[in-house]
Amino acid sequence: MSTKNTVSIAIPDAELQIVKEAIATLKNTLSPYMIAISSVERQKVPKMGDGTMPFVEKVMEYAQEDGQFLPPYMDLDELNKDWEAVKGLMPLLRELQQVESNLNDTVMMAGSEAYVGALSYYNSVKYGAKLNVADAKVIHDDLKQRFLRAKYGSSDESNN
Repeated sequence: MSTKNTVSIAIPDAELQIVKEAIATLKNTLSPYMIAISSVERQKVPKMGDGTMPFVEKVMEYAQEDGQFLPPYMDLDELNKDWEAVKGLMPLLRELQQVESNLNDTVMMAGSEAYVGALSYYNSVKYGAKLNVADAKVIHDDLKQRFLRAKYGSSDESNN
């Protein structure tokens, strides 16, 4: 187990509240415009990536300038709405993905460090219980519940 301390932060409650309010504002502002799709739909739908965007942009220019090639079933106004939605939302998505990635990394590392520290404490208590140190058995009996499995299951207790 590593004892390297990569994350050492203490975010004030007031700042966390500001972020929570900003997230609520984002959700409330964007929710009328957002949809949700199933994982099956997500797999099946053709996706637009960075390489596809210039192609779609050119098509949009051509379709607006020379509409004679528009299929009769295509609604140019709806196609334009979709394109404008992509152009408006894609920069937001990219920024939020950066925040999400960094937030995920920070939570993962802080959680890992906290868990490693907790395991170190637990192992120290377990050792103390083996030596009959006062209060160690009670603490160990309480903490070992985390590692108990079903009657025939396995244990993931570290450093047994």
